[in-house]
Amino acid sequence: MTPINDESPSGVGGALPDKKSQYWIEGMVILAGVTVVVALLVPLDRRAGTAAYRNSCSVNLKNIALALEQYHNKHHAYPPAYTVDADGKPLHSWRTLILPYLEQRALYDSIDFSKGWDDPANAAAYLAPAPEIYRCPSSGSPENHTTYLAVVTPTSCLRPAAPRPKADITDGLQSTVDVIEVAPKDSVHWMAPVDANEAMVLSLGPDSKLSHPGGVNVAFCDGRVIFVPATLPKEKWRALISIAGNDDASEKDF
Repeated sequence: MTPINDESPSGVGGALPDKKSQYWIEGMVILAGVTVVVALLVPLDRRAGTAAYRNSCSVNLKNIALALEQYHNKHHAYPPAYTVDADGKPLHSWRTLILPYLEQRALYDSIDFSKGWDDPANAAAYLAPAPEIYRCPSSGSPENHTTYLAVVTPTSCLRPAAPRPKADITDGLQSTVDVIEVAPKDSVHWMAPVDANEAMVLSLGPDSKLSHPGGVNVAFCDGRVIFVPATLPKEKWRALISIAGNDDASEKDF
């Protein structure tokens, strides 16, 4: 009779794994399971983060649009895209003019509007980070820059060196864009009297490296903020950024 090997399970040849080996195998199984779960969750987390950033950006633009409305209510016109000195040199952006309506009265009062935005007299303001409301959380631009630019063309809501009353906007407030979120590469210092011209707006497209995948947040004169796809045709953009583009925009268009 062949003797039974006590180290074989049920008399079958082969050594049983010791306890350390069993623990190691169980640990590897658990680790593999955790790895799979993490791999599944990370894309979800990234998508959630992307949506949250886009929403935060939308809220910023909503408050900016509200501030422009409050400015209009007080001055009976939208602010000029920028102020100028006696020689016509640009001094300050509309973004500084609406600071009191963004709960930034102290910052507004610290600025000398008789001197340029980057004059040494205004160093404390222009060397500091931009107010959070002017910062898109996913733009990656310098901390004193903004990607929220007004559209400034000969027929835009905000125009150079002169205010614009609502009565000029014959397309209707709901069909006219006043502020747009541009690509991070086009960001500017938040105080700079620099904004988006038609060429910059029309350059937005599927191949643009935007702060949010697929499009940009856009503020309309009626206070709405809409996420506009980067695939929007150029002729539609031209109509939206004009106060007299003969367009009738609604969310179904986007």
